[in-house]
This record gives sequence, C-alpha cells and structure tokens, in this order.
Amino acid sequence: MTSGTLLDTGLFSRAASRPLDIAGSVLPPVLRPDATMSVLDISEYVGERTGGVRTYLAEKARFVSERAALRQVVLIPGDEDAIVDGEGVRCYRLRGPAVPFHPAYRFMLATRSTSRIVAHERPHVIEVGSAYFAPWLIFRARRHYRAPLVWFYHANLHRLVAPRGAADALPRRVMASGVVRYTRRIASSVDATIVASDFARRDLEAIGVENLVHIPLGVDLEAFHPLRRVHAEVTRQRHQLPPGPLAIYVGRLAREKHTDRLAAAWPEVHKRTGATLVLVGDGPLRRRLGGDAAARGIVFLGYTRDRAVIADLLAAADLYISPGPHETFGLAALEAMASGIPVLSVNAGGVAEQVERSGAGALYEEADPASFLAGAERLLGSDGAAAGARGRLHAESHHSWDAVFTRIFEVYAGLTR
Repeated sequence: MTSGTLLDTGLFSRAASRPLDIAGSVLPPVLRPDATMSVLDISEYVGERTGGVRTYLAEKARFVSERAALRQVVLIPGDEDAIVDGEGVRCYRLRGPAVPFHPAYRFMLATRSTSRIVAHERPHVIEVGSAYFAPWLIFRARRHYRAPLVWFYHANLHRLVAPRGAADALPRRVMASGVVRYTRRIASSVDATIVASDFARRDLEAIGVENLVHIPLGVDLEAFHPLRRVHAEVTRQRHQLPPGPLAIYVGRLAREKHTDRLAAAWPEVHKRTGATLVLVGDGPLRRRLGGDAAARGIVFLGYTRDRAVIADLLAAADLYISPGPHETFGLAALEAMASGIPVLSVNAGGVAEQVERSGAGALYEEADPASFLAGAERLLGSDGAAAGARGRLHAESHHSWDAVFTRIFEVYAGLTR
C-alpha cells in the first residue's frame, strides 16, 4: 500500500463511508489488538484541500500498514462523522465547523466523541498535530485513559501572529505574548514536543519550551524523482504551460506564505529570463493575485491532491521557490529537491535551513526584490543543474520516510518505558 493509494481511496476524504453519530454509536472492534505499539494521531490541520500534515499522516499510515506489530488511529475533522478502516489503520472523521479565516480547515469540538474513541482504542501513545482545540480534547480524554502524549509542532504560531517588521504594533505584540503563553501551556502538558527543523527548535527554546525532539520530515523518493523529467514535454502540454524556463511554487496562497510578495516580484524575473511562474494551490489570496497573470508571467493551476501530478510538475520545472519565512520545515521544497530541481528560498525558516545544509539552491533577502532577482537568474542559469543534483543526493541520504518513522516510533517506545 502506498501513500498515494491511501489518499486516493479516501482514508482521509469526505465521502469515505456512511455518515454516523460517533458520540452515540457502537464503535468497531480495535484493529490489530495484539500490536506492540499503537499511536493515536489527532490534528485539525487536515482537510479536503490541505497538504503537509495530510501527507505526513498518510505516509505514517503507509509505514504502519506494512508492519503488523504497529497500529494507528487517526482523528481528523470533517463535515460529518465517519469511520474508515485501512490495513492496521483506522480514521475517524469528527464533525466540526469550518475555520473562518482558513475555510479549508475545520475545528475539532467533539469532546464526547474524542473521549469515547481514546477510551475504546486505548493507544500506547497519543500524538497531537495541531494547536486549536485538539490538544484540549485530548487533555480532557486523558482524565479517563492516560497515555504518553506527544505534540508535533507543525505550525509556527507566534511568528504567524506577530511576524518580523510588526514589532511596533501594540495589538500584535499583545497577541503574540498571549500565543507564547498558550504555546508554553500546551508544551508543558505533553511528554515531548517534536520539531522538524532547528529553526523551530530554536524558536521554542527561546520561549522556554523543554523536552524537544528534532526529527526532520521525509519524502517519497520513488514518487518524487528526476527521472520524471523525461515526461516534461507531456506534462507541459497537459497543463498548457508556455515554452521556456519554469519556476514553481506548491502550497497555500496566503499572506503568511508571502505569495503576494512572490507574485509582486515575479514580473521583473519574467522580463529578464522569460521564465514562467507556476502556482499550484489555492487560498485566500487567489483572487487578488489573479489579475493580468499571463502578462506578468504567472500561471495558476489550482489545488490538486494527486501526488503524481505534483511530482510530474516539479520534475518538469527548472526552479522551486519558497517565499515563506515561517515554515517549520517545508515539505514541498524537499519534494522539489528529491525531484532534482534547485530551490530558491527566503533566508529564514525551515526551508532556508534545508537549502543551507544540502547546497541545493540559494537564499535571498526577505523583502529585497534585487536579491530575489539575482538568485532566480543564477539558479535558472548555469548554477541550477548542479544545485538540483545536490538536492537529490541530500534527500536520498537524509530524508526517507521509513527512517523518519523508525525514529518517531523509537521516541514513542521510549515514552512508554
């Protein structure tokens, strides 16, 4: 079973099974009851049109399904209650309202259902993968069934609330102070906090968080591969992409990702190099960024959940661009490295860390169009091929998903001891 199969067959998707009321229904028998290690994953960062955390959970499900001694239970929000079973993996969807400022996501408010599931499934370890209501649902559920608790810090909360350059704004400073206290409160209530980058680790250490474990994420090295480039012409034709160099960004089109700055800086790159910028994703800035796109050298392809389509597009491109300075890791950038294309990243965040360690690209100064232009010209030119090759080698050497989850399950085992 591959990660793509899990996603495509609907383990985490809306129409996965007949609707029911988990708060009152009889729950199905536990899968693999003799498993020596079981984990319950709960996260609000998974929806019908989301990316990184969804991929992480799908890859973990693939890892578990191939190992009879393991079991996984996943709790995610949805527009209705549902239960879907895979091989050693069960997904509960709990009905919850859409997040107003991020409609692709939903809140988890099902207190009774969560407590029933935890008590019924009796996992050895619980991993919380979001920071809205999910941690508090689990804290409540643990009153009746206690298990070691891990928090995977997937989103850089206080930087998103008060980004650099906003330090003079008193309301933002007050809000950021509250988020820092909130983050410390969650971290102090768990047994370990996993971070995927040193960038995230330093941020949390700076606000007093302890018991940190650094485990970088992985990539599907077979799906994201330079050999897909042999089909580049077919990929271009399928998506009606123009001739010439291609740069690509995959992710949410949102202010915190700085995609507005990327779109604003691109026309000069297009003018100097003839390169087209392909934006794969959707988000609150889509309408605002769309005006006169073709004249600015920008193509919008919208959101796709098909990992093969994303892999083909990355391999057909000549450059990946990561403009977001708050990334706790940057999974799409790693997928670009595995695909053998160079990465141009803003000089902050988890992607910058990957670029520096791998030599797979270049960094540019945040909010400096001249620095961005110079980096893009260099990587679209003679430096690109060598940087792309270094990125592929780095991904192969350090970022297989099996190695990632072997390490994570070792952490689980240590906590249960």
